[in-house]
Amino acid sequence: MPGIDGYEVCRRLKADPLTKSIPIIFVTGKVNEDEEIFGFNLGAVDYIKKPFNSVIVKARVGMHVELKQYRDYLENMSYLDGLTGISNRRKFNEYLESTWNLAVRASIPVSLIMMDIDLFKQYNDNYGHQQGDTCLVQIAHALSKIIVRKTDLLAKYGGEEFVCILPNTNEDSAYIIAEKLRLAVAALNIPHAFSTVEKFVTISVGVATRMPAKNNSTTELLNASDQALYSSKKNGRNMTSC
Repeated sequence: MPGIDGYEVCRRLKADPLTKSIPIIFVTGKVNEDEEIFGFNLGAVDYIKKPFNSVIVKARVGMHVELKQYRDYLENMSYLDGLTGISNRRKFNEYLESTWNLAVRASIPVSLIMMDIDLFKQYNDNYGHQQGDTCLVQIAHALSKIIVRKTDLLAKYGGEEFVCILPNTNEDSAYIIAEKLRLAVAALNIPHAFSTVEKFVTISVGVATRMPAKNNSTTELLNASDQALYSSKKNGRNMTSC
């Protein structure tokens, strides 16, 4: 690139969240030990000196591609809930922060839906934990069918809690989506003879929307959605509150 050297290109790539994980290999005809150390400290993964053998270059590039794919696989696995296969709380926390920061710059709202399975302890106590796990998987699958935008994120938040992040979504639209989620779970018609709400498994839902700014934080959104969820539980469960 005109005006900058390879080290500066490396520095800029590593500073950008979208490109920081790309393996960088320096190909150069002039290099000493200090320069190699400097490049590795910037984030390079390898040095190839000119003149080079194309077979060796291909092998080394292939090795770094395989290592990158394996690291990506491990990272993706670390973001998934082991039981349901949807995103876990770690992924939720990171995505909420990044979504919030983007929304601050773009001046767009962020909505959060918090869901809790009604009387799930009674379900587990009477049907057994294995059946409880099956119930969680079924619910996660049903919720996943509703959350289809690539920018939205559905995650398992706790033992029987699910959450959904909806960027650029106002409260009215978030409420409509929340109701679809609630009805999707009810439509599964999973028997729950020990529920005081219905004869099948239901969920209570809380919705909150905030306009992110530098003077507020994700904590405010989390607290608001949690309070809305509490209202649904307090007022009879199997409902959505804002």
